Amino acid sequence: MKYDKTILITGGAGFIGSHVVRKMVIKYPQYHIVNLDKLTYAGNLKNLIEIEEFSNYTFEHLDICNEEGLANLFRKYSFDSVIHLAAESHVDRSISNPRDFILTNIIGTLNLLNECKSNWKTSVGKCFYHISTDEVYGSLGDSGFFYETTPYDPRSPYSASKASSDHLVRAYGHTYELPIKISNCSNNYGSFQFPEKLIPLIINNIKNNQPLPIYGKGENIRDWLWVEDHAHAIDLIFHQGKCGETYNIGGHNEWKNIDLVNLLCDIMDRKLGNTIGKSRELITCVKDRAGHDLRYAIDASKIQNELGFKPSVIFEEGLEKTVDWYLENEDWLKDVTSGNYQNYYDHVSTVYASRQFEIQVIHPSFLSYHSNEANHLQVHNLRHIL
Repeated sequence: MKYDKTILITGGAGFIGSHVVRKMVIKYPQYHIVNLDKLTYAGNLKNLIEIEEFSNYTFEHLDICNEEGLANLFRKYSFDSVIHLAAESHVDRSISNPRDFILTNIIGTLNLLNECKSNWKTSVGKCFYHISTDEVYGSLGDSGFFYETTPYDPRSPYSASKASSDHLVRAYGHTYELPIKISNCSNNYGSFQFPEKLIPLIINNIKNNQPLPIYGKGENIRDWLWVEDHAHAIDLIFHQGKCGETYNIGGHNEWKNIDLVNLLCDIMDRKLGNTIGKSRELITCVKDRAGHDLRYAIDASKIQNELGFKPSVIFEEGLEKTVDWYLENEDWLKDVTSGNYQNYYDHVSTVYASRQFEIQVIHPSFLSYHSNEANHLQVHNLRHIL
């Protein structure tokens, strides 16, 4: 079949990426969507069971730091566009091991940009869309918002690596006239999120009567965006956003961590038939994270005014939907916390072999390494990213 576009989506087996891949595959059958993912601990192909046998979907197992592998992939598919979500994204992990973040988030992005520059002889019909974070802007006080024009002030190795990649993308747009777009989003929540992050961590720990770790006094404030709304915003920016522009994506939902956890405890108590207040007794304040930013808040008026985006759910509604999903998908959560989800790649390889697609495995030892890591995962001890 001849497709209108062949689009590379990096990091498509991750939390946000899987929502974007699913949306694009189902909504645009005229596009060939190629999902590239390294399958680190946060990459889970079970997130995409719904679309894994769609004829316009292909999975490629590849590390974006592998220059030769990327070059082969671009020759193989002649991509029209790239939607770049692949990244190391957990702040705590960046503090303990910054190197992985530098390699993936900066060098990996550089490799993708170079392939686009080398392969795209014209900018017509091309787009390099880079998805980033509001953490590049630094930390706010009690008032004010992040705007697209806010100077960068990253405070962690994670946010510094993302700020670097943002600058690289803009530099390639300016220097080489590469058709680029960038978006910076607030904290996402929803289905298929790895349970090192606050909301699925709290849900899972309440179910298992484990402590609910909260940094400091829980006074840090975040703006929360439902992941399905984020996927919709990415769709809008990709198709209607202007090249060379940056768009902030936020949910207009500022919550103190402690207030969010208290609300989540009450929702869980109601869903589980507990006495209201029982789960709050599990809240445990732990030593604050090094360099913990106080407040993030996005002004999303640009994407709202120019592209018509607005969140589809209020936070309480989105949180209810999220809790329901995790309670209804206990097998998914068990697979993730046990590490069994890592074995699903073998099944997908068989599926693609039967369709005569070539699966390109760059690091054959990678799965076994991260499977061991996941098997030793103690969810109740995980700290969340905020």
